[in-house]
Amino acid sequence: MDFTSLLNQMPGAIALGLIWGIMAIGVYITYRVLDLADLTVDGTMATGGAVCVMMILAGYSIPVAMIGATLAGMLAGLVTGLLHTALGIPAILAGILTQLSLYSINLKILGAANQIISARKYNLLVSLGKIKGVPFYENPIFVSFVFVAVLIAVLYWFFGTAMGSALRATGNNPSMSRAQGINTNRMKLLGLMVSNGIVALAGALLAQYDGQADVQKGRGAIVIGLAAVIIGEVVFSKLLKNFAIRLAAVAAGGVIYYIVYQTAIWMDLDPDLLKLLSAAVVALFLGVPYLERRFTKPAIKSIAKTKEEKTDA
Repeated sequence: MDFTSLLNQMPGAIALGLIWGIMAIGVYITYRVLDLADLTVDGTMATGGAVCVMMILAGYSIPVAMIGATLAGMLAGLVTGLLHTALGIPAILAGILTQLSLYSINLKILGAANQIISARKYNLLVSLGKIKGVPFYENPIFVSFVFVAVLIAVLYWFFGTAMGSALRATGNNPSMSRAQGINTNRMKLLGLMVSNGIVALAGALLAQYDGQADVQKGRGAIVIGLAAVIIGEVVFSKLLKNFAIRLAAVAAGGVIYYIVYQTAIWMDLDPDLLKLLSAAVVALFLGVPYLERRFTKPAIKSIAKTKEEKTDA
């Protein structure tokens, strides 16, 4: 195996990791902030890409197309939220129902299983072809990094407002939040809309990067998003001092995930096993905090007991 080839593939992995890091930030809002299991994102990722590509092909500017993609994702989140809050369907089932519906909707949006968009014809924000040989401000790594930084800044501001604080309180303690006069159902709707809007934005960027929108694009997205969240929390656990750093850690988790993923491909891992690798990575990093607590607590208790015995003596 040629190590140089792996190094040459790393810029692409980093760019993809940052784009999926944006998606992971959306997952973080429901999974950690709102404390809801939302599977809508598997469909929303594809919806964002589909809406963005079709709007660009229809003659809309790229910024307008990306705004349209984000709004489409927010609408999908609203549907999941209404199924959950208005009809009393558990969040995980509501997400599955919306995700299932989005597959058909995405087919209708695209008019086919996929649509190609050429970076030569359209001045796309991010493109695989711009990884090398372009000014730094056109490089997808730089552009994706700017998107991540701006998104973190906006979310940091938003969650510091009264509405953002109410949303966090809803995820922390719904009963106490209701006692304080917070409409928790409305906050859940808002959280799901914000989360899926961010996921759709990531889908729009990914479609431009790949040069195509595909109805299968979001399959397994929730696993990658969770992997990025967990990896970021485990690797940067000692640095998680405030909300902005936590979001940055989640984005960095996406980059680490894709570096591991690219390394597995470089090592000629059977492509049929890549999904298994994703699940294994998530399981490993989910288990690390538990194992750490399990094995460190007895050691701490043993040390404390020894000190007590010495004191008594």
